[in-house]
Amino acid sequence: MPVALPAIVVPALIVHILAAVVWVGGMFFALQVLRPSSAALEVEARLALWSRVFDRFFPWVFAAIVLLLASGYGLVFGVYGGFPALPIYVNLMQGIGIFMMMLFLHLYFAPWRRFGIAVARQDWAEGGRQLGQIQMIVTINLILGLIVVAIGGSGPYWS
Repeated sequence: MPVALPAIVVPALIVHILAAVVWVGGMFFALQVLRPSSAALEVEARLALWSRVFDRFFPWVFAAIVLLLASGYGLVFGVYGGFPALPIYVNLMQGIGIFMMMLFLHLYFAPWRRFGIAVARQDWAEGGRQLGQIQMIVTINLILGLIVVAIGGSGPYWS
């Protein structure tokens, strides 16, 4: 007979999955679709486009982070009764996820701010350098995010 779970579990799991899809899917789109598509644009147009894209995407990332933390820790206590009983796959997701969040916060408060200043000054060379740094961090986070998705999807079935 299945074990009865607290009512919060299914909604928390749905929120957790959707928040991860928004963040990881957005990074995938940015790197695999937008980046090569924008490469043919003149530097001014390309940097202006990325500026507008990130202006719209980064609030979604912040929302995803809040939702991932709230739903994730809701699940930790709702399903496992706290941290001592967590299976290894949950600890791996938690650790990698927190590292991803720290990378994003660095991206947002350092290269993203420098990028914005460079674009406002029309310093296209510096804007391009900052965009390259942003894209490198997003690439790392995308790889980590895909790993977390794989762990989350397969972890419950590890023996």
